[in-house]
Amino acid sequence: MTDGTAHLVRLLSWLSPAFPVGAFAYSHGLERAVHDGLIEDRSALTDWLSEIVQSGSGWNDAILLAEAWRLASRGESCAAIAELAEAMAGTRERHRETMLQGEAFGQAVAHWTGEAIGPTPYAVAIGQAAARHGIALDQALAGFLHAFTANLIQAAIRLVPLGQRDGVLSLAALEPIILTTARRASLATLDDLGACTLMSDIVSMRHETQYSRIFRS
Repeated sequence: MTDGTAHLVRLLSWLSPAFPVGAFAYSHGLERAVHDGLIEDRSALTDWLSEIVQSGSGWNDAILLAEAWRLASRGESCAAIAELAEAMAGTRERHRETMLQGEAFGQAVAHWTGEAIGPTPYAVAIGQAAARHGIALDQALAGFLHAFTANLIQAAIRLVPLGQRDGVLSLAALEPIILTTARRASLATLDDLGACTLMSDIVSMRHETQYSRIFRS
């Protein structure tokens, strides 16, 4: 077995739905979007997720992951990028989502490293761990964006509701977008940070006060 294959298996373990970061508990504002009638079918879901990945929080997190990977690869501190990532969480629930998942990931990954990563935003924690274990940046980015998208599709299957077949069709449609965005992020710098998905931020803020809900964000 090559080192590349071993690294891929490790990345799949870290980004598996079974990895104990609690990703299943978060909808990234999707629950409110469904509540408000913004997402009613597979087509609307696919469009929503496409925008988040290409020009929203998914894009920003990919850049932050890449920067953390580069810093960790050089043996440099990720404290500044972690602080920036935390500041870019635009709502209370987005902040909780990234920080709690990052903390849980940092603790769980110690089973491989022998040393936990301190509390830090989720994307930054993944970037650090991937670099320290020799996982290629393009694989880390593609895996992260795929896991992020798949988790939200699973949330939508419960919320819209959609069937599993619709979920798979949505994931298949988003695959080229995930790969293209991962390539873009691997070449991007912090100057490329920025989002234009205001409705996603608005529904996240509305979700904070939603009376009845399933998800934490």
